[in-house]
Amino acid sequence: MNDAVVPSFIPELASQLRNHLALCQDVLLFAAREHQALAEPGEYQPFEFHQGRKALLLRLEKALNLLRTCRLAWQRLEATERARHSEVKHLLQAVQDSLVKILVIDRENQQALLRRGLVPAGHVPSFASPPPHYAAQLYRRHSS
Repeated sequence: MNDAVVPSFIPELASQLRNHLALCQDVLLFAAREHQALAEPGEYQPFEFHQGRKALLLRLEKALNLLRTCRLAWQRLEATERARHSEVKHLLQAVQDSLVKILVIDRENQQALLRRGLVPAGHVPSFASPPPHYAAQLYRRHSS
């Protein structure tokens, strides 16, 4: 890419990543609230969490579509050019870290729902742990 395109592209990507990180934090807080509700002995209200999940999924879908286009342009940059924009690299890492935390809490929530009998066993993905190198391969494949 030429230098005229890069300065206008990088701030947009950083802004999209900051927005996505904020959305990931919202998802993480929501998952933590559900986790707490499932851990309490009282009555769990699945409809409340179902509605919240639907709203978050709509926001997440929009954010992912925006990020997808920015990501393609980012990957076309030379490695030396990407290295000069450390903020983007740090934001990408923060988003990945948030996603891992969300996945862990979500898996625990699914297990708790299954224990309460609120989800048929056939609708829950296998809880068999992936190979130890699985996450490292995902990071390697999607990092740049």
